[in-house]
Amino acid sequence: MGCRVEGMNQMLSIALLVGGIVLIIFGISAADSFSSDISNFFTGSPTDKAIWMLVVGVILAVAGISGMVVTQKRL
Repeated sequence: MGCRVEGMNQMLSIALLVGGIVLIIFGISAADSFSSDISNFFTGSPTDKAIWMLVVGVILAVAGISGMVVTQKRL
């Protein structure tokens, strides 16, 4: 049963990593959008949506990588 749990942990870590990468890509795309350019012109920073997607994407990617490292060390 331990092998099954470790396999599920590794799958969850991969899903977190992939989700994080997808959010980072969408965040970069949103930061380069027209509305973000307008927001950047007036406020000096991109839209909140772009920033949140980048921040959450990085957090998910780091969680996925650390989960994969911990799972690999246990094996």
